Amino acid sequence: MSANAARRLSRMFHRISVAISAEKDHLSDLDGAIGDADHGITMSLGFQAVNGELAKRDLDEMLPSEVFSLAASAFLDAVGASTGPLYATAFRKAAQALKRDETLSIAAQAAIVEAMTSGIRDRGKGQRGDKTMLDAWIPATEAAAAARDRQATVSDMWNGILEAADAGARSTRSMVATRGRAARLGERSLGHIDPGAASAVVIIKAMKETFTENEPAE
Repeated sequence: MSANAARRLSRMFHRISVAISAEKDHLSDLDGAIGDADHGITMSLGFQAVNGELAKRDLDEMLPSEVFSLAASAFLDAVGASTGPLYATAFRKAAQALKRDETLSIAAQAAIVEAMTSGIRDRGKGQRGDKTMLDAWIPATEAAAAARDRQATVSDMWNGILEAADAGARSTRSMVATRGRAARLGERSLGHIDPGAASAVVIIKAMKETFTENEPAE
């Protein structure tokens, strides 16, 4: 079971990398409006590094928690500044959560989303409404918890997670940034979607595709 689970997470990180690379220019354009115009490049480098490290490992000998631990180290090594520590902490928290359930059950999948959000929030000291990636991740976590509590199917849970994250990301257009480089712009950050929230949606969509493959259609 753990070997299958580790391979599933490897596929997930591959999907994320491909999706981020496809959106790289768009994400950097979003960042250009309120930041340094490098968010897409940075995220792409980070996930490429994760996949490069996973390709060197025997996934049949790895636990899912170990996949996330490796992803944390690889991402941080490739992306040392800003986003790097945020996602590295997110992946480390996910690894800790999975040590309690290495099966990638629906409860474990919800725990991954919750742990990643917790890691980003703890590391960045941010909250909802700051116009950051948390404006996508926090609603995603709330949707995951609600789905788990009502014993939803995997597909139903991930549909809700993605819808909540996407709505949260779009809501950043009407926010004034209070954290990160965008905070320097003040009111001028209005009218722009936060690039970190946008990339979070790309990541969550790839996670959804991985965890719902081979699941019955709703």
